[in-house]
Amino acid sequence: MDVKMPQFLKKRAFLTPERPALIYNNQLITFMELYQESLSLAGRLTAVGIGSENYTAVLIKNNLDSSILLYALQLCGVPTVMLNNRLTSAEIAWQLQDSNAQFLISEPSLLSLAKEASSGIEGLQTVSLAELSNKPPTEFAEPDEIALDQVCTVMYTSGTTGHPKGVLQTYGNHWWSAAGSALNLGLTDQDTWLCTVPLFHISGYSILMRGIIYGNLVVLHDHFDPKQVVKDIFEKKVSYMSVVGTSLNRVLEELEPRKLPDTFRAMLLGGGPAPLPLLEACINQNVPVFQTYGMTETASQSATLAPEYSLSKLGSAGKPLFPVSIKIQLPDGSEAPAGAEGEILVKGPNVTPGYLNKPDVTAEKIINGWLHTGDIGRMDEEGFLYVVDRRSDLIISGGENIYPAEVESVLVSHPDIWDAGVTGVPDDRWGQVPAAFIIPMEGRTLTEEDLRDYCLTRLAKYKVPRDFYFVKELPRNAANKLLRRKLLGLIGGNGQ
Repeated sequence: MDVKMPQFLKKRAFLTPERPALIYNNQLITFMELYQESLSLAGRLTAVGIGSENYTAVLIKNNLDSSILLYALQLCGVPTVMLNNRLTSAEIAWQLQDSNAQFLISEPSLLSLAKEASSGIEGLQTVSLAELSNKPPTEFAEPDEIALDQVCTVMYTSGTTGHPKGVLQTYGNHWWSAAGSALNLGLTDQDTWLCTVPLFHISGYSILMRGIIYGNLVVLHDHFDPKQVVKDIFEKKVSYMSVVGTSLNRVLEELEPRKLPDTFRAMLLGGGPAPLPLLEACINQNVPVFQTYGMTETASQSATLAPEYSLSKLGSAGKPLFPVSIKIQLPDGSEAPAGAEGEILVKGPNVTPGYLNKPDVTAEKIINGWLHTGDIGRMDEEGFLYVVDRRSDLIISGGENIYPAEVESVLVSHPDIWDAGVTGVPDDRWGQVPAAFIIPMEGRTLTEEDLRDYCLTRLAKYKVPRDFYFVKELPRNAANKLLRRKLLGLIGGNGQ
């Protein structure tokens, strides 16, 4: 059914025009000003030929201009491909080609990266925000409504095959994600969201969407700085903030011995279950923590643990949000009983309709509306979700997802490497970092420095293994599948 709603930003500017919308570097903009700035930029986008029929990629950082760009693309009805600015030019080029993007918009500081990534891609036009600002705007047919099944954004998430997939996110996905969060957390017109996470991630983009849907102020930071975070929580009366364990730890260190003010309502903690000492420290410093479970395919959180259960349900991601259903499926396809482990399946209007240009993958991953996440979990008797293994072998490093298969595919492309395996190892700062186990070609000599340099030209820095181990063989099962969980046993064993 073709369900339509008023265009989000236009409606918000009509409802509460003078209410503050965004603060960046102490520059405040109201919802009406945000709408007018976005509308003007939308006219400039139209002037260079960008329209609803074009997939348009963006390479941005967290700032006011980037936020206005993202809203302007919504006003134009443009499906926007969100590129991770931490990727290498080769990784970005792959996503540009896979998405068939016709335009790439870059902010000035990332223009050289954008041009390097786009060079040689036929039919792709690269334009900087600075160029757009000098273009005279063109009148365009601004839509009063949007269809909830219309694609709003595409965000790439790494796959177990080593190649990322473009996750389609509709306006309906974002709407229901915001609705589910509001029904869980509650909502007042005084709520303020602090955003230090990247706008190109669903964690950051979802905050921009909640801002215009709720009519709440968003305090935007260009990077995570615990001192500035604590300062703004007190001075700007911040209510909510999305964090991973490493950033939450740094906030607590900066805060000590103070406690957060009563105006602060919740830290939304993603990236895996929190350890008991961290939760106890949060309680001692009056920091309410809501542990969450979500992914790019669900347009942010799907389950959340309220703080009153943080100790009694330690390690749980909580219960599904109001619009969401979650179940555990056994290998035979039946639903798991309470306590039994199986694959986590998610269903709801926040779930992606599929993957860009990949109908076969979509049909395999989404069956009868249920998203097969690949994550392993269990439900207890009261319906609390416990995530046992995040997407099998996923490495979560400082909130960034790293799939070992993607790193392995780069390593085995090296002419002197016969085979490679990658797994996560504990790290005090990032939680986990990747480690690589290498079988060199016979008679070849490799050094860690050579391998690190090789990876740095093909992978984002956070994906590059910290440690390299040279081994004689890798653990595999009868079907020749790599057993990554056994890789750590090679350290100090048959390593060379």
